[in-house]
Amino acid sequence: MSWLPPSIAPIVLLLCSNVFMTFAWYGHLKFTDRPLWLVILASWSIAFIEYCFAVPANRWGVQAYNPAELKTMQEVITLVVFAAFAVFYLGERLTVNHAVGFAFIALGAFFVFKGPIHL
Repeated sequence: MSWLPPSIAPIVLLLCSNVFMTFAWYGHLKFTDRPLWLVILASWSIAFIEYCFAVPANRWGVQAYNPAELKTMQEVITLVVFAAFAVFYLGERLTVNHAVGFAFIALGAFFVFKGPIHL
């Protein structure tokens, strides 16, 4: 993804990766009538595609971010993707408790990206 700046490419790749990861881990919940072995095989197939985005995201991402920042970014993207997936695919409702929990995670992400705090 040389056409994207090093600071943007990992975000785009992690976003793609997390869409596939979310379907691999949770997409089968709509297909509870299928045999477990089949959904495991389907999930692993989807997860392979997820890795094809995640590995380059981290490999190229270290040009602009340290590993802790990449991991934090991945977790925040995971929550955003999962929240959308839960609402639009699974038909779940997000509650105030979810919003509070996500806000605390966002606060944690802020401190990871802020850098060292000097007291």
